[in-house]
Amino acid sequence: MNHHEFQQVAKKFRAGKISLLEFTQQVFPREGGTFGTSDSPQQPGSAGDFALRVGEAISASTPLRVPQRKRDCHKGDVGRLLFIGGSLGMSGAIGLSGLAALRSGAGLVSIATPDLCLPLVSAVSPCLMTRPLVSQNGKIAKDAARHLEILVAEHDVVGIGPGLGREPDLDQMVLQLYESTTRPMVCDADALNALASQESWIARSLAKAGPRVLTPHPGEFVRLARETFDSRQAMCQAAQQLAAESQTVIVLKGHNSLITDGVRQYYCQTGNPGMATAGSGDVLTGMIAALIGQGLDVFSAAVTGCHLHGLSGDLAIEVLGEHSLMATDIIDFLPKGFSRLRDSIAGR
Repeated sequence: MNHHEFQQVAKKFRAGKISLLEFTQQVFPREGGTFGTSDSPQQPGSAGDFALRVGEAISASTPLRVPQRKRDCHKGDVGRLLFIGGSLGMSGAIGLSGLAALRSGAGLVSIATPDLCLPLVSAVSPCLMTRPLVSQNGKIAKDAARHLEILVAEHDVVGIGPGLGREPDLDQMVLQLYESTTRPMVCDADALNALASQESWIARSLAKAGPRVLTPHPGEFVRLARETFDSRQAMCQAAQQLAAESQTVIVLKGHNSLITDGVRQYYCQTGNPGMATAGSGDVLTGMIAALIGQGLDVFSAAVTGCHLHGLSGDLAIEVLGEHSLMATDIIDFLPKGFSRLRDSIAGR
């Protein structure tokens, strides 16, 4: 393959038109050789040398990234994360986000949740820290607003929405945090519904103080966009436009999830129908937040998070089957997912 041919294949890969597997199948010859250019024909070479060269080519042509740790790093160097959510009957959602963040490499993970949900969230894992908030009607009370502002300032990345529930005062609290915090924020579930409740949410996005990732499923996206769509393609086009207008990264979840910042587009090629299960989106929220906390930009974190989320689900169904997959299984297979992605990027 000459340089021009490689660039054409890489262009398709960057646009999400072909998967990582298809990319490597087209770039990797069936037998060993070195990567050539248009004026330097391929010559036989060692498999290791070839893998290194192609691995570098993959790394340069995709936003997929595996965060690297320094040998002398400590837990504060790889992300202090705060997740805000949970309510009576839905405390497991925010626990899943926190647990997924830990499995995705976050150094410190705290869960801010209504005080009555604290024992249930704490039981998810002894590795999670918890921050009790004043509650009302089983949800975070408006009196918790000042406490939340202090907690947010103490952390590097914020994830908000899983299991949060809806109350007018709670919606306003979400909007205030969204508009004011300088921290990168990943918004999911009822945090998205809180945004959609205000016609001015796009203006609030433009006034925001930090990067934002929104992870709507189709129903949530319809509410955010304030219109309906007659096809998935139309919805994807609207997502790209809305990401540009709001200056956010939007992850439009579903089959071949779209990740876009309004300029770049990436279609996730991993995942399976077994992942259509309660808690799967909460896991993704935690993963993306963890990758941001380890230094990835928000677009690369969203792309890598979606890819790893689907890949881990694919690895899980090889053992469990589609019908038996649970959200916790995606978390359990994250170590294998990270290993598989790392090997792919390295060209092994």
